[in-house]
Amino acid sequence: MTYPLPLKILGVGRYLPDRIVLSSELERKAGLTAGWIERKQGVKERRRVALETNSEMSAAAAREALDDAGLQPADLDLILNASGTTEQAIPDGAPLIQHHLGLGESGIACFSVHTTCLSFLTAFDLSASLLATGRYRRILIASAEITSKGLNWADQETSTLFGDGAAAAVVGLTPAGEMSAVHGARFETYGSGARFTQVMGCGTSRPPNHPDTRAEDNLFHMDAEAVLLMTFRHAPQFLEHLKFAIPGGLSQLDVVIPHQASRLALDSHTRFGFKRQQIVRTLECLGNCVAASIPLTLHAAIRCGRLSRGNRALLLGTGAGLSFGGVVFTY
Repeated sequence: MTYPLPLKILGVGRYLPDRIVLSSELERKAGLTAGWIERKQGVKERRRVALETNSEMSAAAAREALDDAGLQPADLDLILNASGTTEQAIPDGAPLIQHHLGLGESGIACFSVHTTCLSFLTAFDLSASLLATGRYRRILIASAEITSKGLNWADQETSTLFGDGAAAAVVGLTPAGEMSAVHGARFETYGSGARFTQVMGCGTSRPPNHPDTRAEDNLFHMDAEAVLLMTFRHAPQFLEHLKFAIPGGLSQLDVVIPHQASRLALDSHTRFGFKRQQIVRTLECLGNCVAASIPLTLHAAIRCGRLSRGNRALLLGTGAGLSFGGVVFTY
């Protein structure tokens, strides 16, 4: 693939559940000392769903993104569900999003891209290639996460970190004379870390109704320390490989939009050569929203003026696997 690839973010949107859960509430529930969660995790509050489903949240975020782009749902020709949590096993989430957008008889192509926390990033990179072939013209990428249904409340490290929410982007080919483009992308996976972050149940290995499947197999488990150590070991080399897309080095990026993994993960970006003022953060008010974290932070960067047309940005993150991903683009 020859870069740059002509991709323009036409519109962005988000959906946040109404319920705000303060860290102080979780501290009382878990018997933690006051202020522990914010000091440890960097999270002051997060959202929790009431009756919303993943596809309903994705559709709500998508409608805002379409309005932002000045488009109608029928103007889309591909819908990508890019989420780490699933509403149900079959069908994949994309047809459900299509249905909630009123497009159930449209025939618009739909499928899911699932690389846990990197799902939006993977779908964004894939969209650049699909647009370049001319096969599609306007693509919806939607990420919705309901983490609160699968947390292990016996694990204080993870149960206090995550939040629910959704975000979406509509992307299309860059019009002639405009600067928007993807300048490069890279993904790396180190399967030796695959067991550090997992939900062991819900699949053929530990089927839901099998007598040997335990209730805890269906809950989220993460060895946060092992993930962080592995990230520190491989991140410098990964960023070195990505520098082909960043002429002049990391300082030339206007903003860095990272996965909101944890306070330690976000704070560690400075050790890899980024400046603190480059980093956009939403962790404090939204928590870790898995795949929705990156598009929610992208939405925040655009809405608050941190990311303007012509700016060069880096979408960056890690996901279960252990996987690394980065995409450099001009907004």
